[in-house]
Amino acid sequence: MILVGVDEAGRGPLAGPVAVGVVAVREGYDILAAFPGLNDSKKLSEKKRELLFKILQQEMKAGNVSAVVCLSSARMIDDKGIAYAVRHALDRGVRKLLPNPEEGKVWLDGSLKAPSEYTQETVIGGDGLIPSIMLASVAAKVTRDRVMLKADAAYPLYGFRSHKGYGTKAHMEAIREYGMIEEHRRSFIHI
Repeated sequence: MILVGVDEAGRGPLAGPVAVGVVAVREGYDILAAFPGLNDSKKLSEKKRELLFKILQQEMKAGNVSAVVCLSSARMIDDKGIAYAVRHALDRGVRKLLPNPEEGKVWLDGSLKAPSEYTQETVIGGDGLIPSIMLASVAAKVTRDRVMLKADAAYPLYGFRSHKGYGTKAHMEAIREYGMIEEHRRSFIHI
């Protein structure tokens, strides 16, 4: 049996993609033993998330874990809405790691739902309770943060390095001064 964990990062920012992390392990694989200190990505320091992400890459190379992070762009969010963008990324990731629904179970955080053909369980606060969801939350957060660091290099005036696209005072002031760029979710910005 394959156990799949799913979580998203970046639902609320004014800029950048939304990221959905999907992690799959065989039943019996002890995620907490392999990833010391694993927790909800929001409760971990950036340094700790990066360390856990490095372990994830090693465990993937060893064949112990499969993981994918699917992104939906700011443009898709504007065109189709955030709920569609999350669902689109989630469906792609789950189908990639568990192509045969009868071979496993999907654990999802919050209000997320997998395609209906999958055996699934949604857990409120699952990113702090279910190890596979915790790991998916780290994968999604680290991947999205790295995308925003690239955006910072391309558009240094907006300060993406510090706020990762969230609606901080400094970010709002930069938008007012310099206007919006392709990374901005126009449907989220009201100035």
